[in-house]
This record gives sequence, structure tokens and C-alpha cells, in this order.
Amino acid sequence: MKKIVALLMASAMAASLAACGGSAQSSEATSAAPAESTAAESTATDGKKYEGVELTMWSMWTAGEAQANVIQAAADAFEKETGAHVNIEWKGRDVNTLLSAALESGEKLDIFEDDYNRIGNAYAPYTYDLTEMAAAAGYDDFSYACFNEQSKAWAGYLNSIVEQPQIGGVFYNKDAFEASGITETPKTWDEFLDVCQTLKDNGYEPLALDGAYANFNFYNHLVRHLGEDAIKELGEKGGWADNEAAVAAAQETIDLVNAGYLAEGAPDAYPASQTKVGLGTVAMIVCANYVTSEVDAAVGEPVNWGFFNYPEVEGNVDASAYAGANSLAISSYTENAQAAFDFIMTVVTGTYGQQLADDCAQIPADTRLKESVLEGSVEALKNTTTPMSWCGALNTLDSWSTIKSSMVELFEGKYATGADYCAYLDTLCG
Repeated sequence: MKKIVALLMASAMAASLAACGGSAQSSEATSAAPAESTAAESTATDGKKYEGVELTMWSMWTAGEAQANVIQAAADAFEKETGAHVNIEWKGRDVNTLLSAALESGEKLDIFEDDYNRIGNAYAPYTYDLTEMAAAAGYDDFSYACFNEQSKAWAGYLNSIVEQPQIGGVFYNKDAFEASGITETPKTWDEFLDVCQTLKDNGYEPLALDGAYANFNFYNHLVRHLGEDAIKELGEKGGWADNEAAVAAAQETIDLVNAGYLAEGAPDAYPASQTKVGLGTVAMIVCANYVTSEVDAAVGEPVNWGFFNYPEVEGNVDASAYAGANSLAISSYTENAQAAFDFIMTVVTGTYGQQLADDCAQIPADTRLKESVLEGSVEALKNTTTPMSWCGALNTLDSWSTIKSSMVELFEGKYATGADYCAYLDTLCG
């Protein structure tokens, strides 16, 4: 639940600060690290390329965490190869409470990590334009367009490099699928229902659901039928009951519940239902990829996780996946932009990019690297042009808390028909 709150706060903060002005410093770099390299090779015969350079980085991780260990190892290797020393200050998850003041005051700070939404909005006036260095490194060829384009849309230029991509969709236990003879992940809603029935026939409860994520689960279905722009309009003006696609989305959700495809007790109190995936009794859950580490930690051993994008419905409007990222940025006033960029490339590509994916059970930031977990996540992110948000404009409405509760009730079976549910939404919207 804390992660949901954090996501919503981040979105709200970004929206409120998006209008902030400020001009960004243009990149003066004429070269960058090769895409496959962990750092630029020495160009001088009498010393290492960045001998004597000191970089300061503020990290969102805490010392001793898997991510911190990998980043420190990358810093040590970078110094050995290039001569540049990276002084990393481990600020933890509250780094966002410190960054604005530090950047505004011009505190010694070359590189920093945070949510890419905040970097693209709140911190944009203090970020370096990475466009030229990224182009020289061929960054577009091994990164995710959805994050790059969003960064450019927010800041006016590429102002961050993704370190930890995140994706939302259906996470499943591969062992349950294999034991049930399921060899292909579903792409359409009808195929998804067939998978649910097959799992049920083989003794598995198909879908876990905690109340904390019920809104995200249903929103995925709404987006497939309506798209985010139409959802926003219905939220602001009403008209749910007159919209056939909205009624269909609600009805299909009711039918899913009535078919007995939810785990017993779902929607349950977080994290009771999602933990059942780790216990081997439930096969799937709709969430963002952090659910995998939560479940693994709860049961004490890793699930054999798989991933597929939320299935498309008949007349599908938008197949985008939810996507977010923790990213790395360079301060606009740094005196060593190229060295800072080369170090960032060391972290997210090659040996250390792969180690982040392996040791931290995350999606690789470099699309050329191997997926250690969540097979299919890279493909889904690469195919996503405009990422789906976490409940979009609905969570900005004054009535959001009531709407959110109604989505839990929808999965609880309170509404007899999709039309009934949409009629209730009309009392909350417009």
C-alpha cells in the first residue's frame, strides 16, 4: 500500500510543479561511451581519461542494499579504468525530500537518482541536457522509447537515464502454468478466461487480488475498453451508464468474479492474497513488478515468475502497459558532464547493468541484456509508446476515495450488472 501512496504522491507533485520554468544547460560533449562499453577508454597516453575528476552522486538506495552494492562496484571499476572517483552518498528513499533544496542552492552534486516523473518535472530546471551524449552513445537503440519520450515531453529534452524500469500487468507462477499444461500466455480476454478455467480445472485458484490493488486491476480493464482520455472525460463529466464500453468493462469484471476465478477471500486485506502466489495455491496477480519481490520476501524463496501484458478485449482501444522508472540525472551545473554520463552508462549497461538485473531481480535498463526474471517484460515495455498511468485522472478527482472503494466492491460482487455499477459511478462523477 505504501508504494501506491508513493506513486500517487509522485504524480501529484509532478503535476503541481510541471509549470515551473527554467532553462536547461545544453550538452557540450562531443563524444560518449560506446554503447557496449562500461566507460570510455583512455584517450591520453600519459594518464587515465578522467584522472583527478571527483564526482558526487546522491543515491536513492541505502548502503548494503543489493542495488547499492552493484552501484558501488561500478564506481570502483569506473575509477580503476578512468581515474574518476565517484563519491556516493546513500540517501535512501527520502532523497526526494532533500533534492529540491540541494539543486536550487547549487550544492556539490553531479549525479542523482529518483523517480523519473519527479526528475522530468520538479527537478527539470536543474538537470543537464543529455541529448547529444545519449545520441553519441546510441542510447535510443538499447533503451525504452516510452521513458525517453516522456522525459522529453516533461522537460523539453532528455534529462534522465533509466536505471530501474517498472512495468504493470499480469505476473504469474510459471510452475503453475506448466503443471496445468499452459504453454502460451494469453493475449486476448477470451484467451485469459480460458487460462483461468484451465488453472481452476488443475487445482489452482487463478487470480489473487488484494483490496489495495483492486483499483489498478479494474483500471487496466477500463483502459483496454476506453483509453485514458475517455476515462478522464467520464470522470470529469459523467456519462458512464450511457457508455457501452464502460458498461462492458464492468460486466466482464463481474462475470470474472461470478465464474469463480478470484482466489478465496479476494479482494483480501493486503498482502494476504498476493502472498498465496508464493505459497503455490494461486497462479496470477495484476500489479506492478515490485509485487514479485514482496511475495518472494514474504514466503522466503523466489517464485518462478513470468509476466504478460494485460490482455486485450474485443474492440480494444489501448494496449499500453503501466510503466514507471527510477532514473539517473546529471545536475545542470556539473563541471564534469561527460564523466558523469560515462559513469551512468557504466551502471546501466554491460556488466553492472546485467548485475542489477540479476542481483536485484529487476527488469534490465539495457534492452540487450538478459532478463533474469519476468520474461516478456522487456518486450512489453518496448512495445509501449505512451505508458498507462496508475488510475490516471480518476485519482485526481475529489471523489477518488469513494470511486476507489467502489472498485473493491465491484470485485466483492456488490453490483449485479455492469450497468448498475456504471450508474453508481455517475453519482460520483461529473
